[in-house]
Amino acid sequence: MDLTGFPRTSLGHLPTPLERMDRLRAALGPDCPTLLVKRDDCTGLASGGNKTRKLEFLMGEAVEKGAGAIVTFGAVQSNHARQTAAAAAKLGLPCDLILIEMVPLDSAAYRGSGNVLYDLLLGARVHLVKDDRRASEAFQAVADAHAKAGRGVYVVPIGGSNAVGSLGYIDAFDEIERQTEAMGISVDAIVFGSSSGGTQAGLIAGATLADSATRIMGVNVYKKHGADIASAVHALALETLHHVGVPLLDVSKRVHVIDGYQGEGYGLPSDAMREAVTLTAQTEGLLLDPVYSGKAMAALIGHVRRAKFTRDQTVVFLHTGGTAALPAYVDAFR
Repeated sequence: MDLTGFPRTSLGHLPTPLERMDRLRAALGPDCPTLLVKRDDCTGLASGGNKTRKLEFLMGEAVEKGAGAIVTFGAVQSNHARQTAAAAAKLGLPCDLILIEMVPLDSAAYRGSGNVLYDLLLGARVHLVKDDRRASEAFQAVADAHAKAGRGVYVVPIGGSNAVGSLGYIDAFDEIERQTEAMGISVDAIVFGSSSGGTQAGLIAGATLADSATRIMGVNVYKKHGADIASAVHALALETLHHVGVPLLDVSKRVHVIDGYQGEGYGLPSDAMREAVTLTAQTEGLLLDPVYSGKAMAALIGHVRRAKFTRDQTVVFLHTGGTAALPAYVDAFR
């Protein structure tokens, strides 16, 4: 779909590569489908990730509105916060990150390395808070301070997940279609980690607009119940389609959420994640992260082993980035 009518600022290294994973496929056995990886860990912007695509549109809107400062929210090791801080630095805008202690980890590595280190290097002001109530209080204090300084605040939603941010993954779906067409293949499914829902909603909107049969399969890495992810994704996909001027399309049959790979909770290591991260690294030289792509790859591996894909199918693994967080999880891989 032509998105040139929407405000956008260039932040990413696009298009990102689409590569075969033949050694991982061989390791998973003769009945494994053809595996490709969409390298959205290579979008640039302080080590890259899927949020860069969303931020191109979100920051485009911020610039158009004359914003003088950027504020966003996330977990302590938020990839989204790091990429937002990088985007703000690139545009010369002050950035406040309100980071919520959502994950019950308290090691020095978790609290001070990985994305937290990058946030500080990028010049963001980091506000660590215990819960949503304190996050709201911190935001009010930050907004008041910017107002006194005469700066209008643009608030980027958690994960960059609203209709504006989801435009980035309408664009990404079109990009994947162009790449696979050039390779002479068709894609049966796209698999990736799903949390705040903007990536999945954008891909669903893109597949709907293209009338594509590709299944958009988000792996629940965030909520206790996958149905909660599915409900949020469905609503946001409809909102995104309305935003681009194509309302009243039924996307309910396009919302696929894979459950069962979250482990003990959001951001907490699992044995399946460790196996997936290690196997992918040692077969493809490809680093995944412990929170999103590692658990998403665990789900893809689980689906292959349970014969939920067939040998003659083609599956794209969308690498959403996040490897900046790996040092924060050093204890999980000892």
